[in-house]
Amino acid sequence: MYVDVVDIGITTFAGEYGMEPPALGRAVEERGFESLFFPEHTHIPVHSRRADGSSTRGYAETYDPFVALSSIAAVTSRLTLGTSVCLVTQRDPIVTAKEVASLDRLSGGRFVFGVGAGWNRMELANHGTDPRTRMALLAERVLAMRQIWTTDEAEFHGEYVDFEPVWSWPKPLQRPHPPVLVGGNGPGVEDRVLAFGDGWFPQCGGLADVDELGRRAAVLRQRAADAGRGSIPVTVFNTPPDKRLLDALAGAGIDRCLLLLPAGTESELLATLDEWTALAAGR
Repeated sequence: MYVDVVDIGITTFAGEYGMEPPALGRAVEERGFESLFFPEHTHIPVHSRRADGSSTRGYAETYDPFVALSSIAAVTSRLTLGTSVCLVTQRDPIVTAKEVASLDRLSGGRFVFGVGAGWNRMELANHGTDPRTRMALLAERVLAMRQIWTTDEAEFHGEYVDFEPVWSWPKPLQRPHPPVLVGGNGPGVEDRVLAFGDGWFPQCGGLADVDELGRRAAVLRQRAADAGRGSIPVTVFNTPPDKRLLDALAGAGIDRCLLLLPAGTESELLATLDEWTALAAGR
């Protein structure tokens, strides 16, 4: 009944409903899941819509991921903590670099930094970000943060990010810094992984996606090897809790799968986690 995926974790839109993050974190760790990842939306413009025209109201209820994950770090000891994803295009890179480093140290080096450019153009615009240049902005802000994490007197000079030498401590506990997983399924994401990331962070909607994900992961890893890079891990998020799918993803070389925990009451969430425990037990 077990699957051969290296790690199985949880991602969920934690908000002011269901379970508070500390209780959820304890429940996820107690049931043997490897990780817990939270997404991010600073706000949601009332008039914005998904591509299919559906409401975006639910995204407005998410906690700030760094605050929520810090509360979980305080009550867990083994659980890997991550963002799925942090919208770097809506954040100051100097402030975010300190938040990442602080969380990594306070969690004992358990943080994984999933990053993305964002899809809600109205949300981006409210932060002063031009959606047309968000990929370039994402790249520069991550590269600038990497300088801050790894250099005592960090400086960065780009088109969108520019600062003279700065001091910023603490540095992350992980060396050289927490893994940066670059989110996205679209064309060009592999280039971004190689340019400023440490891993790929796509979504998987079902069995129909497995062959493409496996093929792209293999090509990405070969490109990394040709460039003298180390191994490129692949974490797939929003994965349906289906054993056949998880087996197929394992066969495709995926390193971590994050099951999407739907919103619900505390009893509903715990029942779902209990149901999924067998999928995590064989990791």
